[in-house]
Amino acid sequence: MTSLDKPTSDKDSTTRTDQQEADAKAVTEAALFEAFGGVRGMVETVVPGLLFVTIFTINKDLHLSAIAALVVSLVLVAVRLIRRDTVKHAFSGVFGVAFGVVFAMMTGNAKDFYLPGMLYTLGLALAYLITTLAGVPLIGLMLGPVFKENLSWRTRNPGRKKAYAKASYAWGLILLAKCAILFPLYWWADTTQFGWVLVALKIPPFLLAVYLTWVFLAKAPPPIDVFAEMEAQEQAEKDRKAEAAAGATRHQEF
Repeated sequence: MTSLDKPTSDKDSTTRTDQQEADAKAVTEAALFEAFGGVRGMVETVVPGLLFVTIFTINKDLHLSAIAALVVSLVLVAVRLIRRDTVKHAFSGVFGVAFGVVFAMMTGNAKDFYLPGMLYTLGLALAYLITTLAGVPLIGLMLGPVFKENLSWRTRNPGRKKAYAKASYAWGLILLAKCAILFPLYWWADTTQFGWVLVALKIPPFLLAVYLTWVFLAKAPPPIDVFAEMEAQEQAEKDRKAEAAAGATRHQEF
């Protein structure tokens, strides 16, 4: 009996399964880092608000705090542009800070610097929940292109759709819990206390949501690479046409 004829042992089967799971986890982790900006994206999210509350805690100067936060956001974008990195996360931070500066300047209330971001968080939480209830979980719409599966998970990969639904519910509930803490504090706490609590809640809920997304997707069926399928179909069509042309040429020769 040759090695090819030998039955596969349970140990070999387990090893391959473990390797497949490890590969799935690695691919999922890389995709999540790409989609959500990784460590650098988190830093760019936190730094402007941290600078604002630090300066305001020291001198209570709304204008200086707001301008400093906006300037550092612009610097982060400039650094990415110089290095030719992806700027979508930095740009979103600039827009968020800019809206916060406008709100705070208009009302004269430093806490309003954080209001646009809070409203965005609430809207995003509702979007995660509503789209999932509608059968098109938002996290799937976001990550589908990253995994090169687009919307194939909706009809062709039910296990993956279920994982996206779980992840979207997790994001929605986590963000709602964050809003449940922040909105009462917006009314009751002073600006300094509120600012520090908000900065402290920037990263932990985000990391929890990303971790749960990673867990759900790592255990889900692998994505269907629709781009590879389209390329294969195009190549098959080219081969068919080439074979037909060759056949026509041989027919003419006879």
